[in-house]
Amino acid sequence: MNTFNQSMPRAPAPLDNALAFIESHFDQAVSLAQLADMSALSVSRFATVFRQQFGLSPYKYLCGVRVRRAQTLLLAGMPGSVVAAEVGFFDQSHLARHFKRFCGMTPSSFLQSARAIKAA
Repeated sequence: MNTFNQSMPRAPAPLDNALAFIESHFDQAVSLAQLADMSALSVSRFATVFRQQFGLSPYKYLCGVRVRRAQTLLLAGMPGSVVAAEVGFFDQSHLARHFKRFCGMTPSSFLQSARAIKAA
């Protein structure tokens, strides 16, 4: 299974607050302006520094955090439609689109694969 890489390099100090905010508020709307402000950087500078440090845009990073949390909730038996709302996606299809982008499979395929591994 291809999952979002959790062993990201250490963030430079200006990004610490933004990363902590993303990790704790992933289920809410998070704006680039908010993140830039808490990092004391302009929006464009924040986006550039973030991408240089993590290889992803702040939005893709946020989606990755949401997908990782969705994996946990799905494995716990929560229905996909509920999971989508819990992790901050608009609806189940929005979750499925990002899930497939990050994991290479749909949420239902992920569950089938996890069940097969567990049964083996």
